[in-house]
This record gives sequence, C-alpha cells and structure tokens, in this order.
Amino acid sequence: MSINLEREGSVAVIRINRPDKLNALTLAMYDELAAAFAEVRDDPAIDSAVLTGAGDRAFCVGADLGESIPALAEGRFDISRWDGAHQKHTNLHKPVIGAVNGLCLGGGFEILLSTDMRIASEHAEFQLPEPRVGVVPAGGTLVRLTRQIPYAWAMRLLLLSERIGAHDALRYGLLNAVTPADEVLPTAMEWAERLSTLSGTALGTIKEAVLRLSNLPPEEAFHSEALYGQRAFTSPDAEEGLAAFNQARDPVFPSRTSRTDTSNAEH
Repeated sequence: MSINLEREGSVAVIRINRPDKLNALTLAMYDELAAAFAEVRDDPAIDSAVLTGAGDRAFCVGADLGESIPALAEGRFDISRWDGAHQKHTNLHKPVIGAVNGLCLGGGFEILLSTDMRIASEHAEFQLPEPRVGVVPAGGTLVRLTRQIPYAWAMRLLLLSERIGAHDALRYGLLNAVTPADEVLPTAMEWAERLSTLSGTALGTIKEAVLRLSNLPPEEAFHSEALYGQRAFTSPDAEEGLAAFNQARDPVFPSRTSRTDTSNAEH
C-alpha cells in the first residue's frame, strides 16, 4: 500500500507514501486514497484526519504522468474514477487538515484544495502545471479554486501555471499557516487534537452545511441553514454544551463519548 492510514488517538494520519517518486500518484494510489477517506468518514472512532506526504521533498506532485495521461488520452480510464480521492460529491463531514511538506503540484494541489485547513513548510511550492502538457486541472480545481480565493489570483495560477512559494500561497488565501519544516506535522496534529475537544455534531454540521449551501441562491441557502442550525441546537451535544456552560465546567459531548465507547468495544 502506498497510501498509509495510521491512527494517533482519534486522529487519522493519511500519508501519501511514494517519496522516491515525489509521492506521485499511480492509478491504484488514487483508489487507495479514496478508501482512506472513506475509512475516516465511516469510523466513529476517528474525529478528524491529517493528510501529508512521506519524506521532506514533496506533499504530492500529482498523477504519475507516465501512467495516467496515456490511460486518459486513449480513453482507457474515466477521470471521474478519481472523484473519491479528490473528494468530489463528498459525504466526509469530519475535518481534514492538509500538512504540506514540500512540492504540492498538479493533482497534489487539487487534493489539497479538498481539505478544510492547511499548513505548509517554508520551502513548500505550489503549481498547477497542467496547461504545460495540454491538459487541465479537472480534479475539482476548476470548481473549487475560484470559490476559495479571489478570482484574479485563481486565474493567474490556472492560466499562467506559475509556481509560487508558501508565503505567496498564504497571501493568496490557500493556507492557514506557514512554519519551519519540522513544525508542520506537529502543528497539524495540535489542530486536530483541538478539534477533538469540540462537538463532533457541531463540526460535522458546519462542514456539511458549508459544502451543501455554497451553490444555493441566498434565500434557499438561509432556509437550509436554519434547518442545519435546528438540528444542531436540538442535539444531545447542544444539551450537554449548554449544561456545562451553566455549570462552569468542560463539556463531555455525547458525540465524543460514544466514539470512545465504540473504540473500547473494538479492543
């Protein structure tokens, strides 16, 4: 397996593990990555995931062009098969943190855009080089990029295929933070551990709502937002959170205790 999923408490660390090839993705690795995301989604013992690359040279440089481009060009492969790895049409409503430790190019950049929070090392570099070889970044980027950062910045990246450094990526709004290389994964894990102290119901509702409501007309979106809000406000987590607030204590959210009970039962 070239996609590894390791558990550190309630956090899943998904590692793209092909460092000798700068973590370029084979067709099989796309399937493995989709399966890893599905495992995070379906396992109640997992609160969140950190996605990173093995080694210090690359997060991921995208598809292995020697394999994927010929398969696509010859019609032997449908790009929609990668939807799970690119988290298109996703039902994964747990937070995913991208931890970028080097080159983040092409399909690797596209996969990063599917994550919710992102941190990169100071030497990380980002690029969408697809037009240089006559193709386009169709792994969610043609939809996501202009919705995540200002239009002009997005189009500059898409049309000029410019490579930018971590600090420019931060300035563009692609990242939450830039740190020294040895702090990237520890910081991502710290964020994930902080997420585990919060209501799983609330976090899942927030992510689901943001994903589902972004394309709706405002009035329809506001109506749906109220339904999501009502679901959260009437949940066991909300009952416990308000009780803990009134009693000046830390909440013990049912969404987290049920996770612990399930984990204990499995062991």
